[in-house]
Amino acid sequence: ESTTKGGNTVFKHILVPTDGSELSQQTARHAIAFAKSIGARITFFSARPPYHADYSGEGTLVDFRSPEEFDAATETKAKSILDEICKLATEAGVQSKAVSDVSDVPYRAIIDAAESYACDMIFMASHGRKGLSSIIMGSQSNKVLTNSTIPVLVYR
Repeated sequence: ESTTKGGNTVFKHILVPTDGSELSQQTARHAIAFAKSIGARITFFSARPPYHADYSGEGTLVDFRSPEEFDAATETKAKSILDEICKLATEAGVQSKAVSDVSDVPYRAIIDAAESYACDMIFMASHGRKGLSSIIMGSQSNKVLTNSTIPVLVYR
């Protein structure tokens, strides 16, 4: 959906993935300002983890939630994260919508969402959570960069 004006590409629809971390939410705020400055709209996206029964030792179930309870909990959390940044976009006068999907391969879900919603740019954080999750999320950003055919802007 991007257009070319005088040799410069103009982006019109930006996918902004978020995992709810502070850096991710800060990135979303910068994406809102960027979108406003170029007249683009935003689709905020969250990849929710799939249910995995967690067994410990000799088959002792650690997570007692059913798959339905787990899905409802992750959907509620994603909705809360996404609603917060959609509200900020609305306050800034930027058209936005929020979507989430279940995936155990977040980078693929991000690329698929950008393609499905006809986004012409992905605007994402360089990394997400702290600790081991930071390594995983950082690698997700790197995987989006190396596998996406859609331009990616990485915020640090």
